Amino acid sequence: MLRICLIGPGSFNFHFQDILGISKEKFDGEIDKIANVLSNSGFEVVLSPSEGVSFEVAKKVKEKNGKIIGVAPLSDKYPGVGHLQSFIDFEVKGKKLFSEMIDSGDWPAHNLRLALFGDCLLFLGKSPGSSGELNFGFYMYKIIKGMKPSINQSIEKIHKKARAGVNIDYHVFVYTKFLKDGKLGEEEEAYAKKFGIKIVYVKNAEELEKGLRELEQNL
Repeated sequence: MLRICLIGPGSFNFHFQDILGISKEKFDGEIDKIANVLSNSGFEVVLSPSEGVSFEVAKKVKEKNGKIIGVAPLSDKYPGVGHLQSFIDFEVKGKKLFSEMIDSGDWPAHNLRLALFGDCLLFLGKSPGSSGELNFGFYMYKIIKGMKPSINQSIEKIHKKARAGVNIDYHVFVYTKFLKDGKLGEEEEAYAKKFGIKIVYVKNAEELEKGLRELEQNL
């Protein structure tokens, strides 16, 4: 079974409403459409257990009986994950949202690795955190592909449960409705191409569904 990692901004009010001008009604509608696609796809959904768009999608996917996996730095000593506990323990219809919790190490390791825990990634908007996680993912993928001189580090050494590039070519789906200009920067696109990462822009849930079907056909 393929796995998709979700990365996106944490604040609805500031990011989606103030910056992007998206109403709560429109936001909720898009979340529901994305969740429908993910739950019907059969893909496992992996994300960090924290406030934000990814968590909202995950809750809806769980309502539709999809499998949700968490990734958190459970081994971190300071500041630890106490501030994430309510998200880790969150329940949907009396069942734990997360069926499994992967320990990503400490916070620096978590930020570097998060994007690699899926066979593909759904990018749900630019913020300092989400853009950092995406670009760290690009950089770490470069390393596991042997493109960093004098460094030979397989994805198994990054983390035994990391998935990027193992089963299929690594794809990043960018949900353009959640980006101000609808695209990543030219620099990100150029580096992704150099590292063998496929960027797929999807303007709605229907295009996301099509892209995920195509990935399954490549298995």
